[in-house]
Amino acid sequence: MKLPTFRNRIKIIKPLCLPVFVVSLILSSTSVLTENIRAQKPTLTQAQTSSKIPKILDANSTLEKIADGFRFVEGPIWHPEGFLLFSDIPENTIYQWKPNEPVKVFRQPSGNANGNTLDLENRLITAEHSNRRVSRTEKDGEIVTLVSEYQNKKLNSPNDLVVKSNGSIYFTDPPYGIKSDQEELGFYGVYRISPDGELTLLINDFVRPNGIAFSPDETKLYINDSQESHIRVFDVKPDGTLTNGRIFATQKHPEKKGVPDGMKVDSQGNVYSTGPGGVWVFSPSGEKLGIIETPETAANLAWGDADYKTLYITASSSLYRIRLNVQGVKQ
Repeated sequence: MKLPTFRNRIKIIKPLCLPVFVVSLILSSTSVLTENIRAQKPTLTQAQTSSKIPKILDANSTLEKIADGFRFVEGPIWHPEGFLLFSDIPENTIYQWKPNEPVKVFRQPSGNANGNTLDLENRLITAEHSNRRVSRTEKDGEIVTLVSEYQNKKLNSPNDLVVKSNGSIYFTDPPYGIKSDQEELGFYGVYRISPDGELTLLINDFVRPNGIAFSPDETKLYINDSQESHIRVFDVKPDGTLTNGRIFATQKHPEKKGVPDGMKVDSQGNVYSTGPGGVWVFSPSGEKLGIIETPETAANLAWGDADYKTLYITASSSLYRIRLNVQGVKQ
């Protein structure tokens, strides 16, 4: 397929190693230290040494830009066959990135796809803005609609999603991809699609629900709210519904651009949420451990590579990656 003029600007590049900044390490509930840690010869203060960040991120880790020239990238997901899929929303395209190969089109049009994940059979599950649906790409390339309506009214604009180990799909539905006069529901919810295809509304009191991720044991579900600049956490009941919602953490910075957006967890239960300045890292208890700063506004992230210890980050017009010391949870 011949790519249009814009896509001819997309290139895979030799990894550009950038300094990694681990910042805003919590010293106490009222004291914050901001320190830039250079990848080349880091100097760790006692406060940084005693923090949990070194167990997650080496002081000499580097952030690599591996592709650029996009318009606005989102929804990365690592496929076990060894490649990364990600969306460019305004370009209406899902791309495929593979080490040492040119970026190529995986699906076009994509329905202005945003978030992507894989189901239990490694089929692509996609939240589509313009089609206002959650879709599945079959192994033969056929694209099927899983849900597009709730109680005979069009969904707003499915944004991000996660798959539970029983095959249920949980997704957020803010209005980002539509105009206000297109809204039919009157609320912005979080839903579950059961393995048999039944759609259930779980929560309807978010202002702008966005990123979504399970704890490693799937007893908790994290959902952030971009407008409220916080992450909420819910207990997951045996029947898959949610209860006991509460504020897990806030993500506000007066000098940095960005809002809570994509979210993932690692095998130790730490929560990674894009936000002002980069990727914010929280402990399972909600303690802010630090921020992996990115040169561009980070929108989403995904674990990848064979050991799931590489964090891939979509940020504005570019794709980045960084190696960590912990393994991510495949969601």
